[in-house]
Order: sequence, then structure tokens, then C-alpha cells
Amino acid sequence: MLNEQSLLSLPGYALRRAANATAADLTARLDRIGIRLVDATVLMLIADNPGTTSSAVGKVLDIQRANMVPLLKRLEDAGLIEREPIDRKSQGIAVTAGGKARLAEVRRVIAEFEAELIERVPQRHRDHLLPALNALWR
Repeated sequence: MLNEQSLLSLPGYALRRAANATAADLTARLDRIGIRLVDATVLMLIADNPGTTSSAVGKVLDIQRANMVPLLKRLEDAGLIEREPIDRKSQGIAVTAGGKARLAEVRRVIAEFEAELIERVPQRHRDHLLPALNALWR
């Protein structure tokens, strides 16, 4: 068995391992209800910001414009979102009734995942976890 002690002392390594493990877990849970993690994330953001544009969603989630087009098409073809003209050049995006029902399922899965995730963190560190993580990327 390889000794990874020197790697475990590196915060970046530990963070990457934690991110990979938790993302894989959440992805598997969302797969069981038939939705991709990125689709669920975009759906949540649109639901919280009805009428937003694809460029605004892409900017917040750091998704390139070329990747937003097929992603939104997939959500639209699934009947989860619809586009609404804002002006001659822009279209807003809104969650459909079917999308809201699907989103309720997504939020249930994510809430369960998040509750189990925080349980793994020692009680004394829980209040500091989210501010510490946000400090790393904001």
C-alpha cells in the first residue's frame, strides 16, 4: 500500500479529494432521479431568478457560452424550462410547471445529501466550514 501521508498534509490535495468524493456522491444520487448535477444546478439558479438570461446563468456558474447552448436546449427539450422574449435581442428563461415539480425532487435529494454531508464534519467545525470554503474561491 502506498503511503500518502505527505499528500494528506496538503490542503489543496485534501480539498480536491473531498470535492471529488462529494461530487461523485451527489451525482450518483441525482442520476437515480434522472438528472445531471449541472442541469440541477442550472435549474435551481433559474428558479431562484425567473426571467434571467443564459449569459447571466453562465457567468454565475462559470459555464462558457458554447456549453450553455446545449445545456439549455436539453432542459428545454425535457420541458423543464422555457424561454420568454425580453426584448429584440434577449430571451429570459423560466422554469415550467414540469420543471418546478422536477426541481422539488432535486431539492429533496440535495437537502438529504447536504444534511448527511454536514454530519460528517465534527460539530466544532460546522459553523466555520462554509465561510472557509467560500473564502477559497470568492
